[in-house]
Amino acid sequence: RSPAEFSQEAWGERAAKKVQHRSSRKVPLRSLLRAASVACGVQFGWALQLSLLTPYVQELGIPHAFASLVWLCGPLSGLLVQPLVGHLSDRIAPANSPLGRRRPFIAAGAASIAFSVLTVGFSADLGRLFGDNIVPGSTRFGAIIVYLIGFWLLDVGNNATQGPCRAFLADLTENDPRRTRIANAYFSLFMALGNILGYATGAYNGWYKIFPFTITESCSVSCANLKSAFLLDIIILAITTYVSVVTVQDNPTFGSDEAAPPSSHEEEAFLFELFGSFKYFTMPVWMVLIVTSLTWIGWFPFILFDTDWMGREIYRGSPEIVADTQKYHDGVRMGSFGLMLNSVVLGITSIGMEKLCRKWGAGLVWGVSNIIMALCFVAMLIITYVAQNLDYGPSGAPPTGIVAASLIVFTILGAPLSVTYSIPYAMAASRVENLGLGQGLAMGILNLSIVIPQIIVSLGSGPWDQLFGGGNAPSFWVAAAASFVGGLVAILGLPRARLGPKKKTTQR
Repeated sequence: RSPAEFSQEAWGERAAKKVQHRSSRKVPLRSLLRAASVACGVQFGWALQLSLLTPYVQELGIPHAFASLVWLCGPLSGLLVQPLVGHLSDRIAPANSPLGRRRPFIAAGAASIAFSVLTVGFSADLGRLFGDNIVPGSTRFGAIIVYLIGFWLLDVGNNATQGPCRAFLADLTENDPRRTRIANAYFSLFMALGNILGYATGAYNGWYKIFPFTITESCSVSCANLKSAFLLDIIILAITTYVSVVTVQDNPTFGSDEAAPPSSHEEEAFLFELFGSFKYFTMPVWMVLIVTSLTWIGWFPFILFDTDWMGREIYRGSPEIVADTQKYHDGVRMGSFGLMLNSVVLGITSIGMEKLCRKWGAGLVWGVSNIIMALCFVAMLIITYVAQNLDYGPSGAPPTGIVAASLIVFTILGAPLSVTYSIPYAMAASRVENLGLGQGLAMGILNLSIVIPQIIVSLGSGPWDQLFGGGNAPSFWVAAAASFVGGLVAILGLPRARLGPKKKTTQR
C-alpha cells in the first residue's frame, strides 16, 4: 500500500473520531446571529452598488450598451478570489491564528470594501485632478478609470468577505442540517436588513444636505448623494465587522483537523486542486451547481438594470440627455424604493425559511421560487410594453398604476431572492462535506456557478439589448427563460431534497 493510501485512511479515521466525539456543547444560536451580522454591512454597500452605480457610470460617459461590461470585473474577480480565499482559510489551523481560520479574511475583506467605496465615491473628484472636462454630457475618462479601479477592488473585497462568512457559519454549526439552515437564514435576514438600509439610503436624495462638503465643482447633487451614502456604508460596515470578528470565537470542536485529506500532490497549484475536486462530485452536487447557475442567469439582468429599467422604460428618462436626467434620477430613486420593499419581503421570508424547507423540502421550495421569478420577469416585460404605448400627458410623469405595478413586481421578487441567498449555500455546505472538501473551498466552488453566469450576462447583455433596438427588455426575456428552466430542474432533480449530510465515506 502506498503512503498516500495510509494517509487517506488515517484522515478517514480522524474524521470518524471527530464526528463521534463532537462536543455536546453546541455554539449558541446568539453566536450564530452575531457571526452572520457582518452580512448587513457588506450588503448595505452591495445594495448601493446595485441601485446607484449603473446609473452613475452612465453619467460619467459610458453608454448604456457598454454599462454591463463594467460589471464584468466583479465575476472575473469572484472566479478566483472567493475560491482562493476559501482554500487559504481552510488551510489555517485555528490554534495558529489569534482570529481563527475565517475571521482574518473577513476583516481584511471589510477593509478592502471600505477603501473601495471611498475610491468609487470620490472618482469624479479624482478624475477632475487628472484633467477631466466637467461640462455636462462629456465623457470623463479620468473619473472612469478611477471608478473602474475602485469597482474592481470593491468586488474583490465582497468576494473575499462573503465566502469566509459562509464558511465561518458552516464551521460553527458543524454542518448540522437544522442549524445550518438556521445560520443561513440568519445570514439572509442580515442581508435583507443591509438591503433595506442600503436601498432606503439610495432612495433618499437629501444626503448632500447632511454632508454638504460632498458637493464640489466636479460632483453634482446626485454624485454627492452617492458619495454620502458610501460614507454611511463605511460606518455600518465597521460596526458589523467588529461584532462578527471580535465577539464570536471559532468553534474549537470543528475544523481543528485538516479540512481535506492529505494528498500526494500537496504542492500542486491551487487551480488544479479547485478544478480537480470536480471529479469527486456526485450527481446531487452537480444538480445544485446547475440550478444555481440557471438561477443567477435569471437574477443578473435584473441586478444590473433594475433601477435603470425604472428610470428609462417607466419614467422615460435618460442619463445621457441633459433634459431627461431629472426624470431618469426620479425613476432610479423609485427603483431603489422598490428594492427596499423587496428587501423587507426578503427578510420576512428568511425568518420562515427553515419551517418552509422542513414542510416542502428544499428542492421544491427552490424550484417554486424560480418559477415565481420567471413570472415576475414576464410581468416586467408586460409593464414595459404597456408603458411604451401609453400617453403620459404634458407632465411626462408615468401613471400611478404603472409605477405601482412595477413596485409590486420588485416587492414580490424579495421572496425568491431570500431562497437564492440561503438554500443553495445550505445544500452545498451539507453535501460537499461527504467529499472531504473544506467549507471554504466548497463555498468557492459554489461561487463558480454564480460568477460564470454573471460573466456570460455581462458580456452578452449589452450587445443583446442593442440587437433588439436597445432598452432592457431583451435581457429580461433571457432572465425569465433561465429562471423557468432552473425551477423545473430544481423540482425534478432535487425533489424534497434533504439538507443534511449523507453517510460519510472516505473512498476516493
